[in-house]
Amino acid sequence: MNAKTQRLIAEKPDKDNRRQAKFLYWQGWRVVRIADFLAEKETTVHSWKTRDKWDEYKPIDRVEGAIESRLVQLIGKEEKDGRDFKEIDLLGRQIERLARVRRYEQPGGHEGDLNPKVANRNAKPKKKTLRNNYSDEQAQMLRDAFMDELFDYQKTWYYAGLEHRIRDILKSRQIGATYYFAREALLDAVETGRNQIFLSASKAQAHVFKQYIMNYAADVADLELTGDPIVLPNGATLYFLGTNARTAQSYHGNLYFDEYFWTYKFQELRKVASGMAIHKKWRQTYFSTPSSLSHDAYPYWSGELFNKGRNKRDKVDVDISHRALKDGFKCADGQWRHIVTVEDAIAQGCDLFDIDQLRMEYSDPEYLNLLMCEFVDDNASIFGLMMLQKCMVDSWEEWSDFKPFAPRPVGNQSVWVGYDPNGENENGDNAGCVVVLPAATPGGKHRIIERHQWRGLDFESQANQILEITKRYNVVHIGIDTTGLGSAVYQLVRKFFPAVTQYQYTAELKVALVMKSYNIISKGRLEFDAGSTDIAQSFMAIRKTITASGMKMTFNAGRNSTTGHADLAWATMHALDKDALDAGTNTHSKSIMEIY
Repeated sequence: MNAKTQRLIAEKPDKDNRRQAKFLYWQGWRVVRIADFLAEKETTVHSWKTRDKWDEYKPIDRVEGAIESRLVQLIGKEEKDGRDFKEIDLLGRQIERLARVRRYEQPGGHEGDLNPKVANRNAKPKKKTLRNNYSDEQAQMLRDAFMDELFDYQKTWYYAGLEHRIRDILKSRQIGATYYFAREALLDAVETGRNQIFLSASKAQAHVFKQYIMNYAADVADLELTGDPIVLPNGATLYFLGTNARTAQSYHGNLYFDEYFWTYKFQELRKVASGMAIHKKWRQTYFSTPSSLSHDAYPYWSGELFNKGRNKRDKVDVDISHRALKDGFKCADGQWRHIVTVEDAIAQGCDLFDIDQLRMEYSDPEYLNLLMCEFVDDNASIFGLMMLQKCMVDSWEEWSDFKPFAPRPVGNQSVWVGYDPNGENENGDNAGCVVVLPAATPGGKHRIIERHQWRGLDFESQANQILEITKRYNVVHIGIDTTGLGSAVYQLVRKFFPAVTQYQYTAELKVALVMKSYNIISKGRLEFDAGSTDIAQSFMAIRKTITASGMKMTFNAGRNSTTGHADLAWATMHALDKDALDAGTNTHSKSIMEIY
């Protein structure tokens, strides 16, 4: 091809009318317009269209043809300027992209064919993301914060854990034991890779450990822990178990047994639990507030269980007095025991309590049991611990229709609400409120699905709390004690729940409420989560007594300005009053308030 020809190709329009017609058609021109523009017959252009199958070309084929034609034209120009070179470069890159599209369309094509960056990224060896991973710096942050936050009695627990395999701790309420052992276990898992097993009366209670661990790791070291169980990169696994631990004998690790004095059939469960930590490298930790002398964990605490079945010469004496154990002591049966009362905790740096206020809030028996680690002799209680333990279940395992974190935990099922007000003054004891899901069939089991204790709230705030309950549940009954300050809450509740029932207490009414609840509980017709030990404690506080006149029998729990721990029990009775007196029959029945 001579220079003149090249110049004509580059500078003059393409004279291949058949090809030009095809490109114009793909640009959207009509055949008649193409024929006029190229000075061809219309029938000729129609013939080209049919024979060359212009309409059957794919979009990518049309673009490739147009790019090729223009690129060849530019290359054939003898003299090119900057715009020509720029267009040639652009068209060349478009051809490259179209080639990648072609490869992508072939069998085995993938995203890397379209985007080289993706292909390069995928070509590199991938690093596996480690779940719950942490750095050495984060591990040190956990240790530093742990040691900095300890009260003196918690330091005693820590150093005892380094030396003794079995720790057995009797403690006051609310001194931070669960929170402490959650942190201790996390630190041990991070530093040693040992498994940690948390065992409670219910799975819901066991997950209190989990929440403490997750929050602590996030707050202290910005470490997000997930999973159930939680598995760390060093192999340590943190298990959170309720009574389902009876079937979890394959687990092994350090054992933490929470509130074991409130666990049903403790000795049976302990055999399984202790087997999880039977190797000498594992340690066992039992800690709890005291319950009753009749509880089957008491022989384990007292040493009686150790002596059972042994020869006289092999039996040991275990001093479980506060004097002997207030500083911690390894007893002759191999257990290291420790008693921490609320007064001990205060003396050793715990600043969470106002001791004078506590003495005002609780009667002497309650103060000694709840805060000074003395066991209750429940022979005088109308509701004994052994009876109540049959009501305590693992709600997460057994209540399949209850979704505690859902906006409507039981859907549209009807519920009963019971409320027990403060004591004789607004700043007296707690106000208690319970939500009861009634039995689905006559004679079935009622379930306490929520319980609340409110302190320091004015009447309007307490009424608003009850209002919020009515938004989550289909409430059909609310029972309120209006003998004292509860009348104010009653008046406010009436505004949004006109059918609220009021209870003006008399000796006869108290007897009726107690006996009705006793009938329900003794027949095994009440259930609540085993982790709700405050409900059991509340019922155990109710005792038979005589009225001031000495003429009538009634029941109380020291209902005055110095006590009031039975608020959850009385609230439950107000809710259970909705139960039919002759439950299980088909005859009409009435509540106690309908009778009185």
